[in-house]
Amino acid sequence: MSGGAGGGAAARAATALLLHPDCGRHDPGWGHPEHQGRLPAIVAALEHATPELLGRVLQREARPADPDVLEWCHAPPMIARAREAVANAAAAGAPLALSEDTSVSAASWDAALAAVGSALDGVDLVLDGVVPSAFALCRPPGHHATPTRSMGFCLFNSVALAALHARRRGIGRVLIVDWDVHHGNGTQDIFWEDPAVYYVSLHQWPWYPGTGAPGERGAGAGHGTTLNRTLPAGTDGARYLDAFADAVGSAARAHRPELLLISAGFDTLAGDPLGGFLLEPSDMRTLTLAARDIVGERVPLVAVLEGGYAPARTGAAVVEVFRALAHG
Repeated sequence: MSGGAGGGAAARAATALLLHPDCGRHDPGWGHPEHQGRLPAIVAALEHATPELLGRVLQREARPADPDVLEWCHAPPMIARAREAVANAAAAGAPLALSEDTSVSAASWDAALAAVGSALDGVDLVLDGVVPSAFALCRPPGHHATPTRSMGFCLFNSVALAALHARRRGIGRVLIVDWDVHHGNGTQDIFWEDPAVYYVSLHQWPWYPGTGAPGERGAGAGHGTTLNRTLPAGTDGARYLDAFADAVGSAARAHRPELLLISAGFDTLAGDPLGGFLLEPSDMRTLTLAARDIVGERVPLVAVLEGGYAPARTGAAVVEVFRALAHG
């Protein structure tokens, strides 16, 4: 993509798009839902959007994260296992399993660091006042990665690391809203006892990974800063929006966030092969506007790509999110 990268464009930009070419090189193998065609489909959809929209988007190539950053929320043995699996895949010349549902290729280590770096750079852009919002268009996804385990197509938890980066920069209260069709068990685990990060997930129930029951509310100092809203297969946009407004509104009133992070999964869309919800791309614009309205326009926002396995539909939905971020 091009346009919106210069200094003058930064002054006009209403939002930002973070990309890195290494994210496209991660290859879980033939037939895998989280395949290399996902990002090109999204980029193609954005490139076919109106010039007026792209003219309001600052485009930046992200900086890959330093590997030491991963230890903010992941155990060293987990990180070492991922790195070793990538090395073995490189030696084999083919993707190899890292866990029962997560595979890596020779480029996956670089892709994972680029994904984390995209999320961290998005936080820096909004906290530095360059733009009020940003979208990290990255893969592999992250919200299933726990402190000790890569799973659910996820190597490392980009949105959790973005929250911890913001905390290190002085942000006192972070709200993470996860609208992926699957529960973000990894993000929940990471902040289970952390009162500074409030985690809200709306997800299909029962469904993978089997966590995220309404009674899961956190523990210790973090009790009450986890909120799970379960919804059945067949949920449409109107019902989802009602539940979203109620859950996010409750969290925002209780937590008064200084930063909003969105785990932006698009497997909530009708026709996604890994979900059973019935949302349409236009619903994602409505959700984005609702989130901004609930937390307040002055609260910076960073969205991080998670799932979404019907590429053309996902691309159309990402365009709608950018319409919300760029135009309100």
